[in-house]
Amino acid sequence: MPSATLPRFDLRGWDARDIADPYPVYRRYREVSPVHRSPAPADGPDTYYAFSYEAVVRVLSSRDYGRDPGTAPPGAAATAPVPVPAVYRTLRTVVENWLVFMDPPRHTELRSLLGAEFSPGVVTGLRPRIAAIARDLLARLDGRREADLVEDFAAPFPLLVVSELLGVPAEDHGWLREQALALQEAGSTRSRQGGGGYPRAEAAAAELDRYFRREARQRLEDDRGGLLTLLVRARDAGGPLSMDALVGSCVHLLTAGHETTTNLLAKAVLALRAHPEALAELRSSPALLPGAVEEFLRLDAPVQAVTRWACRDTRLGPYEVPRGSRVVALLGSANRDPERFARPDVLDVHRPADRHLGFGVGIHYCLGATLARAEAEIGLGALLDALPGLDRGRHRVEYADDMVFHGPARLLLDLTAPPDPTRPDLT
Repeated sequence: MPSATLPRFDLRGWDARDIADPYPVYRRYREVSPVHRSPAPADGPDTYYAFSYEAVVRVLSSRDYGRDPGTAPPGAAATAPVPVPAVYRTLRTVVENWLVFMDPPRHTELRSLLGAEFSPGVVTGLRPRIAAIARDLLARLDGRREADLVEDFAAPFPLLVVSELLGVPAEDHGWLREQALALQEAGSTRSRQGGGGYPRAEAAAAELDRYFRREARQRLEDDRGGLLTLLVRARDAGGPLSMDALVGSCVHLLTAGHETTTNLLAKAVLALRAHPEALAELRSSPALLPGAVEEFLRLDAPVQAVTRWACRDTRLGPYEVPRGSRVVALLGSANRDPERFARPDVLDVHRPADRHLGFGVGIHYCLGATLARAEAEIGLGALLDALPGLDRGRHRVEYADDMVFHGPARLLLDLTAPPDPTRPDLT
C-alpha cells in the first residue's frame, strides 16, 4: 500500500507554484505507488487517483470504468465534477448532454454523427481558413509594446475556428467567447472561488441554450452550412438527437475546443521560451512542427485529469475498488512516467512518435484531436513567423486556479525587448 507519509491527494487547494509546475508533485506520488486512494468526506465514495501510464490507460480503456456518475451510490453524483448540482438546472442539462460525459449507447450514436465533421479531410479543407484567422489576429499586434498572448491570440484563435466550423455568425464571436469563459467558472477544481462560479455558469448556460435553440430554428429556413446545420438536419431526419443534445453538443464544442487549445498554445510558447534552441530549430525547420505539437501535448497536457466511475467491483494498482468509486486518471502524470517515456521531463521535438495521453485513449479519445493538432501546428507556425522576438525579453504568467483544464490565464510578453541571453522572467 502507498506510504502513509504522503498527504491525501486532491486536485483542489494547490498553491501557485505547484499549479504552474505540477510534475514534481505527481512524481512524488507516482514513485510511491501507481494509484493512491483518498478517503471520502462524509458518506461519499472514495476517490482513487491513477498516476502511472499503465494505470491511466487501464482506467480509460476498460469497460470497468464509465463516465456516467449514475453508477455511483445514491447521493454521490452531487459531489462529482459533473453533473453539476441539481439547483443549476440549465447548466446541468447542458453539461449532461456533452459527448465526453456520455456512455454507450448514447455516446456511440452521437460520436458517429459528429465524427464526419472532424475527419482529416474536413480539417484539411479548413486549414487555409485556420491560417487566415491566425494571421489576422497576429496582425493586430503590430506596433504593440506588450501583448497578452492568451487574451490576444491563444483564446480567440480556437474559438474563431470552432465558430467557423459550427457556422455561427462572425458578429457573435465576441459574445460567444464571453459566455464560454463564464461557463468555465463551474470548474470543480477552481478551488479558491468555492462554489461561486456556478451562478455565473448557470447564467451563461441559459444564454447559450437560448442562442443555439434560436440558431437551430433558423437553420430550418435557410441553407447555411456548418456543423450546426448538419445536426439540425440529422435531428429532423429522425436521428437520435434531442434538442437538448443538439444544444449541449454545440456548447461542448464551443467550450471544450476553446479552452484546451488555448492552454496548449500558451504552454507551448512557455516551453519554447525555456528552450530557445528548440524554438530556433522549429523556425528553421517548420516540417518539425507536427512532431513538436505531439511533444508539447505529452510534456504539458492541456487537460491534466479526467474522471471515471467504477461500474463494477474491480482492482486497480494495489487496491480493490468497489463499484461506484470515483477514479481520476492523471494524464499529466502518465505522460511523464519514466516507465513509458525516456527522459520524460525533457522537451525533445525529435522524440519518436509514441502514444501520449494528451487526448486521452479509448472510446472517449478526443473527437476534435485532428482539429486541435491543426490549430496548434498552424498557430505556432504563425507565432514564429509574426513574432521574431518570441524568445526575447521578459514575460509574466498567471495560471488559472484549475488543475484539470490547466494553463495560463494570462501570458504577458514584451514585444520590443532586445535579445537578452538571461531572459529574466517577471514571475
